[in-house]
Amino acid sequence: MSLGLDTSVLVRLLTGQPVETYVYCVRRLRALKEQGMRVFASNQAIGESYVTTQHHYGFSDSDIRAALLTVLDGDLVSPLNGQAVLDAIQAPDANPGLFDRLITDGYTQAGLETLTLDRRMARLPNARLL
Repeated sequence: MSLGLDTSVLVRLLTGQPVETYVYCVRRLRALKEQGMRVFASNQAIGESYVTTQHHYGFSDSDIRAALLTVLDGDLVSPLNGQAVLDAIQAPDANPGLFDRLITDGYTQAGLETLTLDRRMARLPNARLL
């Protein structure tokens, strides 16, 4: 069986705060893994966590990306859309940003092309100007 994380859990894994909740989340996720469960984070949860950790926790873009890679490339949680999400997080060019890359990836996974007015976003694979 597979399960999907809510933003609230992913934020705890990224920030380690509050400590008691972080420890609880890690312990429960390890128990689920031992039961044979696979746990995933959707593009939506990843995007919300990105904004939340910036706004409420003061993380920089590079710190958030590093934390996301640590969590999503670890042994407890995987990105629902796989390697494409890890590639988006690691993209060296900040423009288009992570959110634009997650949006485009979500549509690509559904077999759709992304229409945008953003010239930078339109440079992504499977995206074009409206």
